[in-house]
Amino acid sequence: MRSTPLRPFARFAVLVAALCLAACHTQPRVAVAPLPAFDAAFDRASGWVGADGAYSTALGHDRYLWLFGDTFVGQVDGGRRNGARLVANSLALQHGAGPNADDLEFFYRTVPEPTAVFTPDDPGRWFWPLHAVRTGAGLFVFLLEVERTDPRSVFGFRVDGVDLARVVDPDASPAEWQVEVRRIPRTDGHRIFGSYVLAVGGDCYVYGTVEDPAAGAGRQAIVARVACDRLWDFEEWRFFAKGEWVTDVDRVSPICAGVPSEFSISLQTGINRYVMVHSAAGLSPEMAVRFADAPEGPWSDPVGFFRCPEAGRDPRIFCYAAKGHPEMTDSPDELTVSYVANATEFALVEADARLYRPRFLRLKFSGGLFGLP
Repeated sequence: MRSTPLRPFARFAVLVAALCLAACHTQPRVAVAPLPAFDAAFDRASGWVGADGAYSTALGHDRYLWLFGDTFVGQVDGGRRNGARLVANSLALQHGAGPNADDLEFFYRTVPEPTAVFTPDDPGRWFWPLHAVRTGAGLFVFLLEVERTDPRSVFGFRVDGVDLARVVDPDASPAEWQVEVRRIPRTDGHRIFGSYVLAVGGDCYVYGTVEDPAAGAGRQAIVARVACDRLWDFEEWRFFAKGEWVTDVDRVSPICAGVPSEFSISLQTGINRYVMVHSAAGLSPEMAVRFADAPEGPWSDPVGFFRCPEAGRDPRIFCYAAKGHPEMTDSPDELTVSYVANATEFALVEADARLYRPRFLRLKFSGGLFGLP
């Protein structure tokens, strides 16, 4: 896809950060600018009027898939969501290099009323999509299976595990997709896979997180590896454990700490580095990058590159879900990044349609030409 040039802007300063990875290494630098055209494409007045998550993947034939979590369906009037219904997930199909508003086609079920695209068998639960990847065996979508624990709280939910959905014919319209779902073994609220999937050659690196509340370490990133055309066969997965790939998922070891459940990994050939993008742990407005020479790391310490301005408007607003979209630019030294601003009070999200939809940035990397051949 064609990249969008960096433009001067008044509200955001261009940040250039020296990233200290090792004393003997040339240090990569990151320049940051907003992408108002991307923001505008998701600023919609009817139908799909806001969501979080915002994962993307290439489907081929100049088509791109966007996956969203909780989604508002309804109307925006005077900057307010009026009578909008909340459904657990939705998706959009992007045609061409955009995104422009006319390039995006949104999907959710509408009969007898708006409901989610992906639904578990248990009506008391729902799916929140993570990342997806298209392989020769179809389109695979990773789905958090979630249940409500406290209907009065925006944080009153519990993740039960991760399911993997397979769409055999992703070239068809999403309205016609036939979806088969399998539970990924040994996943639960503390260990998940599907935060991001990176294809390298014929292998898929499936990233996730693990959390041990007793140890107090917070969420830590983990990774599995499998031939992309065998992704559906969990017996073929291998897990990175202290420098080796093993068959036992219980031996998996963290590749870095202090990550949320949503992040991205991309190979930025302009600097010959793998790049991880994520929001800072917790409900911090800060976003960070890390670098590595290999998909499994070792990963550098996180360095902040942006602070979301929405969090400064109101103490109830928080930001999260920062991640990269490498398919949204064809420049080897640039990466499109999205994040979401939300609020701890549902009424504020309804009243302010500027919240709860993806916002976009463009990162431009320079320096750090070392490590990979």
